[in-house]
Amino acid sequence: MSNHCQIDKHEIIKRYKPIDKYTHKGIQGHALIIGGSYGKIGSVVLASKACLKSGCGLVTAFIPKCGYEIVQISVPEVMVITDDFLEHITDINFDLKLQAIGIGIGMGQHPDTQHAFFNFLKMNDLPLVIDADALNILSQNKEWLSILPKKTILTPHLKELERLIGNWDSEVEKFEKVKELSIEHNLVIVIKGAPTLIIDGATVYENTTGNQALATAGSGDVLTGIITSLVAQSYEPIDAAILGVYLHGLTADIAFPEMSYQSFIASDIIATLGEAYLHIIA
Repeated sequence: MSNHCQIDKHEIIKRYKPIDKYTHKGIQGHALIIGGSYGKIGSVVLASKACLKSGCGLVTAFIPKCGYEIVQISVPEVMVITDDFLEHITDINFDLKLQAIGIGIGMGQHPDTQHAFFNFLKMNDLPLVIDADALNILSQNKEWLSILPKKTILTPHLKELERLIGNWDSEVEKFEKVKELSIEHNLVIVIKGAPTLIIDGATVYENTTGNQALATAGSGDVLTGIITSLVAQSYEPIDAAILGVYLHGLTADIAFPEMSYQSFIASDIIATLGEAYLHIIA
């Protein structure tokens, strides 16, 4: 029997951790965002900026060489490491003390990138948030699911979910398949949509914030950055997913009266994160 829980402000306040007044950037977490390919570096700009804006102390982006100047100029607060290759990721190599990694946004599915992703998974034991092309690569190599760290967070939209679990004929069947995947591999699965749902074993959490303004390019990249940030700040993966999804939706609720659904873009989610946090602690 599954449990169903609505994610409302009461649930968020139970999980939210106030920032210690004596904190410094070194103990606010260091996150790495891995992704990007030629023409899709913007995704890393959005995710890494969102990662910082949701409270992470330090953020580094790992990208192909073609994105170096783009990220450095777009988000000066973010540090950058580049792959040796110009247009896509071929070898994920870094020497950093990290608390969390978000991977997959804008990464593409070049065979070199798939190989690099597998080699990364084999050596990685840090908490992971997996999105976009990294999810699509996993869908083609489902045996890799068994080497993911416990409570890895997957953030598929419905099409990516279908690639992961196959077709379903009903909502009941969809949930059963997602729960099986979550239990078998000990994963937290965020199904992006209206509403966004989070599955952790037999428990389903339903988000209550957000509106159609979030149906815009880059919205998912921002969510990946937010959730990765919260994991790096030492939130448990399930709490990071719950708080991240709630904050992400709340930005659209806050901005809507002045912005309309149509003109709200992913950068506006990031710009409104501060107000969203203030709503939580108000």
